[in-house]
Amino acid sequence: MLPTSVSRRASNLSRRDPTSPLKHIDPVLLVCTLALAFVGVVAVWSATRGPGPDFDDSFLVRQGVFVIGGTVALAVFALVDYRKLHDWAWVFYGLTTVLLVGVLTPFGSRVNGAQAWFSLGPFQLQPAEFAKLSLIGVLAFMLSEFRGDIDLRRLAALLIVPVVPMGLIMLQPDLGQVLTLVAITLAMLLVGGLPGRFIAILTVIGVLGVVGILNSPVLAEYQQDRLTAFVNPADTENSAMYNIRQSQQAIASGEVTGHGLFEGPQTRLGYVPEQQTDFIFTTVAEQFGFVGGATVLALYGVLCYRIWRTAQIARDLFGTLVCIGVLAMFAFSIFQNVGMAMGIMPVTGIPLLLLSSGGSSTMVAFAGLGLVLNVHMRRFR
Repeated sequence: MLPTSVSRRASNLSRRDPTSPLKHIDPVLLVCTLALAFVGVVAVWSATRGPGPDFDDSFLVRQGVFVIGGTVALAVFALVDYRKLHDWAWVFYGLTTVLLVGVLTPFGSRVNGAQAWFSLGPFQLQPAEFAKLSLIGVLAFMLSEFRGDIDLRRLAALLIVPVVPMGLIMLQPDLGQVLTLVAITLAMLLVGGLPGRFIAILTVIGVLGVVGILNSPVLAEYQQDRLTAFVNPADTENSAMYNIRQSQQAIASGEVTGHGLFEGPQTRLGYVPEQQTDFIFTTVAEQFGFVGGATVLALYGVLCYRIWRTAQIARDLFGTLVCIGVLAMFAFSIFQNVGMAMGIMPVTGIPLLLLSSGGSSTMVAFAGLGLVLNVHMRRFR
């Protein structure tokens, strides 16, 4: 009887404990995440089902599996105390670095001109996506240890961490993923206490580096065309302008309320290239118009606000920096991908997190949000 009564008493105390992590889940963040993931599944299905009566549901099934797997990842990253994950940051970073090296060997597969994936049967693993999380973890670890006391030696150490995955990803090559890592790095360094003069210098170096890459033989000619097409939309000789024009036409045809689910002509007839990944936003805008597009952007806005709020109320600097890294990852994805669909940003192939088709990006998005929930849940203990 004694063990049973003790167990019951401990259970009652747990339920009454106001600092219990399960009592502090952020429901708004969770609802926005699931709502966007649901919209993503529908959008991917719409973009890939085809116009005929015999619908192709393979992408629907795959994206559904990715979302289910992502939900599991969110739960795991939310339930394991993030302060324990702090000790494993370097291990995760080492594993992703090994994967980035491995994908450049004959074990990697080439798709659309980039050798960036491991083919695992019907699925593909993209190590560059996981490099985002590993970079966030290690930079948060280092900056929380330095606590704003950053000299040139420590700055050099902080820069080596992102330079290694960036260099390996450029060998694939994938400039879009590199730009995402740059955005994450700058955001975390700024919040982590790096002096403003260093931030300014690094920004200039980053801009010059991007310009240098665009004018170097690292990128193929068609990749350079995609990245520079938005600068001169009147250039009819640039083949990448076809993608942008089709995307803009799909968005414009949606007008205020759209054509309705599965009724968008550009989407139904498959005129927008890579619509289920790069240009997924066009499926929402064409079928549900300005109302649908604005609703999706509003959900992203609330999601980003909740991440920012969690960063502000985090119990420690490590938690704050993790949230800032995840926020930078999402904000850059939204700004770049939606801007690309509208023709005001370069075509980089950066997915719209939670909406675009893709197992690696979906898992990383859910895992990152799981970390944010983790920080929010443990702000009192």
